[in-house]
Amino acid sequence: MSDATHDRSRTGGDVVIESLRALGAECCFGVPGQHALALFDALGASTLRYVGCRTELTAAFAADGYARATGAIAPLLVSTGPGALMTLAGLQEAAVASVPMVGISSQIPRAGLGGRRRGFLHELPNQVASFRDVVKSTELVQHASQIPSVLARAWEVALTPPCGPTWVEVPQDVLLEPTGVPLVTDLSAEPRPRAPRAELIAEAARLLGDARNPVILAGGGVARAQAERALLALAEKLNAPVATTFGAKGSFPWGHPLSLQSWLEDAHTTRFLEDADVLLCVGTGLGELSTNYGSLSPKGRVIQVEADLGKLEANYTALGIHADAKLTLDALLAAVPAREAEPLTEAAVAAVLRNVEDRLGSQGLDLEQGILDSLRSALPDDALTYWDMTILAYWAWSAWDARTPRTMHSPQASGCLGYGFPAALGGAAAQKGVPVLAISGDGGAMYSLGDLATARQHDLDLTWLIVDDGGYGILREYMDGAFGRSYGTELHRPDFVRVAESFGVPGRHTSVDSLGDDLAAALATPGPSVLVLPVSLRMFAPTHHPAAEVAARPA
Repeated sequence: MSDATHDRSRTGGDVVIESLRALGAECCFGVPGQHALALFDALGASTLRYVGCRTELTAAFAADGYARATGAIAPLLVSTGPGALMTLAGLQEAAVASVPMVGISSQIPRAGLGGRRRGFLHELPNQVASFRDVVKSTELVQHASQIPSVLARAWEVALTPPCGPTWVEVPQDVLLEPTGVPLVTDLSAEPRPRAPRAELIAEAARLLGDARNPVILAGGGVARAQAERALLALAEKLNAPVATTFGAKGSFPWGHPLSLQSWLEDAHTTRFLEDADVLLCVGTGLGELSTNYGSLSPKGRVIQVEADLGKLEANYTALGIHADAKLTLDALLAAVPAREAEPLTEAAVAAVLRNVEDRLGSQGLDLEQGILDSLRSALPDDALTYWDMTILAYWAWSAWDARTPRTMHSPQASGCLGYGFPAALGGAAAQKGVPVLAISGDGGAMYSLGDLATARQHDLDLTWLIVDDGGYGILREYMDGAFGRSYGTELHRPDFVRVAESFGVPGRHTSVDSLGDDLAAALATPGPSVLVLPVSLRMFAPTHHPAAEVAARPA
């Protein structure tokens, strides 16, 4: 609550903040701007917690990180023109990864809307058009009385599977004007997960019941729907092995006898999946990263459960079930007949994992595996981890044992560099008392150094591990492999420890040998901290299906 004592009339800005509180918002992220000052004045007079970031992009990533940690929305508040446009990369990641967000931007006064080109500061001919192909919905408010209904609708759309970001714009004069709209207290949003149609469940249950060797590929929709218990029960009832996509980490027990883990960039896993006579794909669009870069070629029937209608059968012919992952898994669990546990099934799963281990063992990658082991040993099972687009994260997609659902987060959906640390700010703001770790390369770290000030100002408990290899390490590796040389990948960078200390954030250099102890000490220290690990890492050699064209890894 602000200590401000100035007399103030209620304005459109107050109606926005009151609406957000009525919808259940507890925290918001953003950056103020001239057109949005009335909104921030109202925010300062409210009990809604505000975490101010240093750029609109990092504020968008922080709102994303908060939503992934909680499943709840932390509104994103920004100003017109450049401020609004700076959020687009973060909104794209949230859209592709089905993360619920509500972005609220100011707009120029209503007199300048409609393409009049009156020359207002930050004026764009049609600002909202920049967002229409990125977010789930866009709305432009014209009067304060519209604000509660518009925000409730945006909230509901954001939380309805497939979840995603929505965008609301409020002109400066609407935010500033005194209003007679009563105090907003009675406002709700009711997301409606889509239930599967009965005839589709019956057909899927028939296919699974008749299958000799069913296999399940669980995607991020399972994690978002909190369907891990239903997934485990169905897998055990069918005696079906389960592989999890990189977005579904923690949705199936890593060490379970039926767990294929997440080694999707491996031909042994790919062959196992495609040899299933029924492949049940739940909560995945079967995109590039989930299908070993398109090399997966199923020989049997495919059942695809997907809340996003546009992704249904987009890449593979399937029995398509347009529905929520949890509702569908619950329905299938009730409908399928139980199968006897088959020791040969568990032996086949174990053989795949041995083949993966043998492949990695032949590549001399003890350093990379050892670093991941050190991180895993130092972190409690419920710790939140946020991984930037860096070599260690690419390893983690396949190798990280996320022991608790919805604790490993990365921007593999769109590949946004600079995601890790600001998203972890959101996770730290959401989860008091739960350790939070961000992992970046030195290149990605340069995107958000300014938000060390955010972490310090708000005393957020998180540790930032920066793996310093002197440049864009993964791009260097790609270019060397593709062209025999790399260009534009070497970077001058600061002494990250001294930079952190200049913000009042404790930092230290660590080593491969001391990483585990140093990380444990940093996590036990209240507030933010930085560890810098100077080391060059290598990716494991990918193994695509031999019959498929080898595709490049994503940047």
